[in-house]
Amino acid sequence: MKQLLILSGKGGTGKTTVASAFIKLSQARAYADCDVDAPNLHLVMQNLPVLDRTDYYGLPKAQIYTDQCIECDLCRQHCRFEAIHVNGTYQVDPFACEGCGVCAAVCPVRAIELKPATAGELMLYGDDRSVFSTAQLKMGSGTSGLLVTEVKKRLMAAAPSAELAIIDGSPGIGCPVIASISGVDLVLIVAEPSLSGISDLDRIVLTAAKFQTPVAVCINKADTNEGNAALIESFCEERGIPFTGRIPFDPMAVQAINTGRTIVDLDCPAGDAVREVFSKTLIQLGKGKSLTILSKKE
Repeated sequence: MKQLLILSGKGGTGKTTVASAFIKLSQARAYADCDVDAPNLHLVMQNLPVLDRTDYYGLPKAQIYTDQCIECDLCRQHCRFEAIHVNGTYQVDPFACEGCGVCAAVCPVRAIELKPATAGELMLYGDDRSVFSTAQLKMGSGTSGLLVTEVKKRLMAAAPSAELAIIDGSPGIGCPVIASISGVDLVLIVAEPSLSGISDLDRIVLTAAKFQTPVAVCINKADTNEGNAALIESFCEERGIPFTGRIPFDPMAVQAINTGRTIVDLDCPAGDAVREVFSKTLIQLGKGKSLTILSKKE
């Protein structure tokens, strides 16, 4: 299975719009949303029945048994995350606790235990043809990288014979992005033509380089700043990064997303452009001749 990951420097760049179009064009049998902090691919790629919903347990949380606590204060003094407070009794702030276990280790009367804590929910959708893996991280939880790894594992286990997996990643370069890059065959970076977009692009390229993962670049809303779009193309040329095309700003794209469709479901300039980007990206992925590309009328 070839894995294509789609990333962007920040939210709102058009990453999910491109990912959903690619899924439709490739008729992908396996796809995932690894933006577990704010998943939204399901809004476009819907109508698949639920196969499984499972609570995800990340790092454990400390729990103090107040009836056993002798108020020696050692737990509070040793907690480097300042997660233990005294409010009449000793209490643990679950949002600050990192589950390191130091408090339990220093407690002389064993009044503290680490308890499993629900950090999010894993969802798997599918039918005889397609599998969609996604998850939602619980507010305040900090194990997004681990949850992304689980999303990918479930996708691979549910569709082991799929030829191509398309993965909608997280914005930025943090833990969820690093977890999503691991093991993929190509990262397509959706850049925006702004100075911050160019800076974001540079950071993602450097992050992917740490994993020796090939990257390709396209520009979304390219015509909103032709000068910066040209700078991005020059950036790619100077570094030998494949450039797969420009997608224009298109109000029809907003209409498509708001009605739960992809931009290739409509006859619009953005849809035409993303077809070209898709074709060039597949060539970079090494699968250009073996995957079905739907025609415009389909």
